[in-house]
Amino acid sequence: MTELGSVAWPPAPIRTERLVLRESEARDRAAFIELFTSPEVGAHIGGPRPRDELERAAPEVPGRRPGHFVIELDGAMIGTIELNRRDAEHRSHVRPDAGEAELGYLFLPEAWGRGYAAEACAAALGWFAEALPGEPVVLYTQTANDRSMRLAAKLGFTEVQRFEEWGAEQWFGVWSSDSPSG
Repeated sequence: MTELGSVAWPPAPIRTERLVLRESEARDRAAFIELFTSPEVGAHIGGPRPRDELERAAPEVPGRRPGHFVIELDGAMIGTIELNRRDAEHRSHVRPDAGEAELGYLFLPEAWGRGYAAEACAAALGWFAEALPGEPVVLYTQTANDRSMRLAAKLGFTEVQRFEEWGAEQWFGVWSSDSPSG
């Protein structure tokens, strides 16, 4: 998020049955590079980034900013979750003044299909609901991204609209703390 308001950052690590959501550390740099250079991960987000570019540009501790969690399994980073404040320039909003939080997540391909995304996102949404009660969270994804569409439904996001952007149909949904998740 550009601003979390009165929310202290970083929060204490969030522990789930199998995962830890925490602030980024220097030991995560190699996994960040793997994440953003993966063709499978890049398939629905504009393509993978060139490895040499990331090796040069990635800071020693990538992803260290308010609203950004590293997802750790057995001591190793397997993905990230972000809650970013949307600005008025984005195409879709659920609040007249914009500024709602947007959920984003990326996981290394070897972590796919094991329920980690649902577990981690439910934990992040639970933290968000406690930290900022009543605030909506939005999510958009390509409708062609079947895994992300299923995750949005499982987490309790409801469809607001669909639209064409970046050469593909996009799905835009909203979650509130009254929604069932996980």
